[in-house]
Amino acid sequence: MEHFTIATVAEENPDFRRVLWTGQHVQLVIMTIPPDGEIGEEVHETTDQILTFVSGVGEAKVGGQIRKVAQGDLVAVPAGTKHNFVNKGPNPLVLYTVYGPPEHADGAIHQTKEEAEQAEESGQDEPPTA
Repeated sequence: MEHFTIATVAEENPDFRRVLWTGQHVQLVIMTIPPDGEIGEEVHETTDQILTFVSGVGEAKVGGQIRKVAQGDLVAVPAGTKHNFVNKGPNPLVLYTVYGPPEHADGAIHQTKEEAEQAEESGQDEPPTA
């Protein structure tokens, strides 16, 4: 059994993106977006995503709509929807996200957004195949 005190684990995460657990149908990932940082505009064609914000303040841009996000907020992003999340505060924007199906390589750790982008472009961040 995997067990996480998720808010604590997310708050202690120094990395941009860290995959905590990958199942056959879903994946749990924690993220820390630095001040003035962002996830980056993207679309997951076949993957739904649910993001829950642990600390910090930011802006959610999903399907052309923009909303402020803060601790305790949850945002659902349906597959095929353009989205981005931007840190708008002086502290890191910390969150955990669930992808269904998995979106990243099992156990992937990317210290920075640039490292994450390089891994995606090189094919090193591919989700496991069933």
